[in-house]
Amino acid sequence: MITELRLDTLPTEHEAEKASNSYLMSLVALIGGLPLPIVNLIATFFFFVANRRGTYFVRWHCTQALLSQVSLIFVNGFGFWWTMSIIFGDRSWSNAYFAYIFTLLLFNLIEFIATVFSAVQTRKGIQVEWWLYGEITHRLVKP
Repeated sequence: MITELRLDTLPTEHEAEKASNSYLMSLVALIGGLPLPIVNLIATFFFFVANRRGTYFVRWHCTQALLSQVSLIFVNGFGFWWTMSIIFGDRSWSNAYFAYIFTLLLFNLIEFIATVFSAVQTRKGIQVEWWLYGEITHRLVKP
């Protein structure tokens, strides 16, 4: 899921810290807005906007973090509204619902671990590219 590549030139301490913070932003938002899946996306988006004119290393990691949150909003949003329709609506618990929630939790756990790993590695100045998101990020962010 994650590949590590060394950059030709190491980022400065300040750049590494900002790039690391792009991943940590979603974790901080997770704690603050746990039941609402959009809070992580909004926090990551504002951090992205604040750093969109930063160095390539910072912009690249802000974009990758944002892309991961965009995909999570769909997965988590669907699970959130399905749960609300069961609690407050006329839908009932089903095997399909529990299978989806299990998959959602597994997907979020993997993303959480990858986010922490990426934050630590980028803080060290190591380029971390997630499978799928890294390729899309390369197409979106130009040096």
